[in-house]
Amino acid sequence: MTGSPRDRDDAGRARNARPRDGLGRPLPYDAPGVERQPEGVPRTPEESLTEAQRLLDDGKPFHAHEVLEDAWKSAPEPERELWRGLAQLAVGLTHAARGNARGAQSLVDRGARNIEPYRDDPPHGVDVAGLVAWARAGGSGTPRLKA
Repeated sequence: MTGSPRDRDDAGRARNARPRDGLGRPLPYDAPGVERQPEGVPRTPEESLTEAQRLLDDGKPFHAHEVLEDAWKSAPEPERELWRGLAQLAVGLTHAARGNARGAQSLVDRGARNIEPYRDDPPHGVDVAGLVAWARAGGSGTPRLKA
C-alpha cells in the first residue's frame, strides 16, 4: 500500500498544489482555479499595501491576506503586529465572503485590536483609525488600507 503523494516545494515543505477558488477554497485537482499569490515575495511596505488593496478591491480577500502575511513575516519587529492585524482583517473578509459571519467578526475584531496601538503614529500611511472604525462598524464593504 502506498501513501498518497504530497505536494512539496523544493525545500521539502508541504504545499497544497490543488487549485483554489477566488476565496482560497481548494478545488479538485483537475478544476480550473484562480491563480494564487506567490509566497515569500519580497515587497516594500508600499508595494504590499498597494497589491493587497488591489486584491481587496477585486474581491479576493484571501489573496490579499497572503500578501499581507508575507509582509508580516518579513516586517521589522516593531511593525509585526500591524501587518499581522492587517492580514487578520483580510482573513475576516474571507470568512465573511464564505458565509462564516461568526468567524469573520472574530478575526476582524482581533485584527482591529492588533492594529489599534499604531493609531497615533501609523507606519506607511496605513489608515489605522479608519480601519478600526470600519471594524467596529461591523466590517462590511471593502476597507481602505491607506487614507
